[in-house]
Amino acid sequence: MTHRLLARPELGSVVGVIAIFVFFFAIADPFRQATSMGTVLYVSSTIGIMAVPVALLMIGGEFDLSAGVNVTASALTASMLSYQLSLNVWVGVFVSLLFALGVGFFNGFLVTTTRIPSFLVTLGTFLMLQGANIAVTKQVSGQVATDNISDMDGFGAAKAIFASSFDIGSVTIRITVLWWLLFVAVGTWILLRTRAGNWIFAVGGNEDSARAVGVPVRQTKIALFMGVGLCAWFMGMHRLFAFSTVQSGEGVGNEFIYIIAAVIGGCLLTGGYGSAIGAAFGALIFGMTNQGIVYAGWDADWFKFFLGVMLLFATVLNMWVRRLAVRR
Repeated sequence: MTHRLLARPELGSVVGVIAIFVFFFAIADPFRQATSMGTVLYVSSTIGIMAVPVALLMIGGEFDLSAGVNVTASALTASMLSYQLSLNVWVGVFVSLLFALGVGFFNGFLVTTTRIPSFLVTLGTFLMLQGANIAVTKQVSGQVATDNISDMDGFGAAKAIFASSFDIGSVTIRITVLWWLLFVAVGTWILLRTRAGNWIFAVGGNEDSARAVGVPVRQTKIALFMGVGLCAWFMGMHRLFAFSTVQSGEGVGNEFIYIIAAVIGGCLLTGGYGSAIGAAFGALIFGMTNQGIVYAGWDADWFKFFLGVMLLFATVLNMWVRRLAVRR
């Protein structure tokens, strides 16, 4: 029983969640209020939705540095296509889905075909998307932000799916929290209950050995990159329908937050080890720390300091837990 518990990759993140919660609960009065938990969960969900596919990709032995800007690129594609051509917003939504999946396929295809490390391939995609986001938006709309699409056909229905909210007592819950839980459940089911899950662990553990026993390495990795693209599209739609407009420079740097959340959740940088639930706990640590610093009245600059501490702590703890589990 103890051995199985120590072998769980999310053990360290569970300890981190408890420690962070107790810490801010003790020092920040607003953190104790039920209404604050709605904000904490919302912030966590916006990270967690992306942390799940990023964790699966890392378990498969790869990285995607274009994940953050792909969120913005998806939102820009849907917004500008719908507004400039006066189409129902659902047309832009589905075209942007194809675009986001195409970015994921492009990354996966190049990585598996050229054998160039995914760090370099997705860094190139990151730079291309970052430049295109700003340049195309300026060229089309004449400014760095897209036009407001809140009065266009289909906006209300899309907002209900991607950016609505509801109340439970005095707590406002954003719908992204429900989507986050769904994505975690699906990611966990894929990893633990399907053949594809075994393939993901196999290609991340030892790619050559996995190929030797018949695992479709190339298809598995391309699918993982496209999974990141799918969730990037979803978060892009949330941003678009939550604010009605999109800033073309958004998203830069978020890719590291998604990766760090996965690492805090127990994913190894070397691949082959991790969980979707752990990534969810990693995102929750981010959400509590981000809002806890605000509720405590501290300078927001301290967030990055805490981020570095948590990353080092999680990495050391994960290594220690793994070694302990192996010895037993």
